[in-house]
Amino acid sequence: MKYNPKYIFKCGLEIHTQLKTKYKLFSLSQTSFGDSPNTNVSFFDLGLPGTQPKLNTEALYLGLIASKILNCQIQPYSTFDRKHYFYPDQPLGYQITQFYHPLSKNGYLKLNEKFDGVDKTINIQQIQLEQDTGKKYNDKTIDYNRNGIPLIEVITDPDFENIDQVQSFVKKYQTLVTHMSVCAGTMETGAIRVDANISVNDNSRVEIKNLGSSGEIVDALKYEYNRQIEALENGRSIIQETRNWNGKTTESSRSKEDAVDYRYVPDSELPVIRIDESMSEDIGKELPELPDDILTRLTKSLELKYAKFLLNTPELLQYYDEFNHSDKNKWIFQELLGQFSKLDKQFDSNIIPPKTLQEIINLNCPLSEKRNVVREMILNPRPLSEIYKQDSPNINIDQLCNDIINKNQHLVAKLQIQPSVLQSLIGQAMKQTRGKIHANIIKGKFIELLKL
Repeated sequence: MKYNPKYIFKCGLEIHTQLKTKYKLFSLSQTSFGDSPNTNVSFFDLGLPGTQPKLNTEALYLGLIASKILNCQIQPYSTFDRKHYFYPDQPLGYQITQFYHPLSKNGYLKLNEKFDGVDKTINIQQIQLEQDTGKKYNDKTIDYNRNGIPLIEVITDPDFENIDQVQSFVKKYQTLVTHMSVCAGTMETGAIRVDANISVNDNSRVEIKNLGSSGEIVDALKYEYNRQIEALENGRSIIQETRNWNGKTTESSRSKEDAVDYRYVPDSELPVIRIDESMSEDIGKELPELPDDILTRLTKSLELKYAKFLLNTPELLQYYDEFNHSDKNKWIFQELLGQFSKLDKQFDSNIIPPKTLQEIINLNCPLSEKRNVVREMILNPRPLSEIYKQDSPNINIDQLCNDIINKNQHLVAKLQIQPSVLQSLIGQAMKQTRGKIHANIIKGKFIELLKL
């Protein structure tokens, strides 16, 4: 995107992230996605009089993990507050959040040129625990299944100087919380939703609500940047407001509220959260390897595209680490995954475990024969010893099958109208190898050579 040098782009984000818990933040209602409307609700979720909240400590723990991986200072004292507003998606008449004393503050996330495409440090003001709202589908239906699902809201400083930085930050954040099992990470289902606050030349900021994909974020920010420039050039002032993205333009929703409009008050029914410093240190020690550390390790022997693919595929990353033969690592991508893809099969590490793959690589036979072994194991999973006879290492299947094809051109000519002729060719090969190579491997080689 081209930026007008006379108009400086400035943006900050508020990222709402659903925590990967079994139960809601203040009740024992399930948090499963995709269930029928209003089937996962409790009396408290619906705001019935006399019901009281009880904090889900699993959500608190995930919030602490998120705070650590975003380099935030976990606060020894945090509290819950009531954010008052009247809208059908929140039957309590207020949302429980953390305004005065959030869970953590003063963090940052570094973007680097090698892994993220941009070099920038984005400062994070705070991370707060809060409950999600219901979801309005039309003028008649509100689904309260989402109401009360645990969220963290991550609030950044307005440090973004262009849209590329915004896009890289959101992508890296999504990878982080997914890898650490803090969140399911899918923007399409609403597990991560982004509000973007954008201003031009430090004029009033405009908030664009509920952007649900990387494409929406990019398109909405492009449009809003240009809209504000056009307004300023035509002598109009920028109004501080909230706008929605309709897929093509941003539309005014309401004037932007300030804190006083929400009448924040401490929640009298929820206790103070006190976090000992030693607990924060213990959480940091228990964290698994972070994505940037994994990429740094992997790129010592792999191209970045392969490293990122492994990072985003946990099962395959574990497979790769168990295999761990730097001179043969590309076999996983080019041969193993290549065969799964050609056969339209989903990768399954149990079919060809890392140890078995190494045994296949070490077979004393041509590459084409090894490929046929992999193919046969995927199509008909069973032990390698049942597919490849180790006492026939010197048989050149390529040469054998080519010789049979050349000597039987009359049979080859009949293949198009009489496919069963292929069995005759396979039979000749089996006879010459004395059955030491599995028939399906020989069949695969004929299919390859004859382009059947």
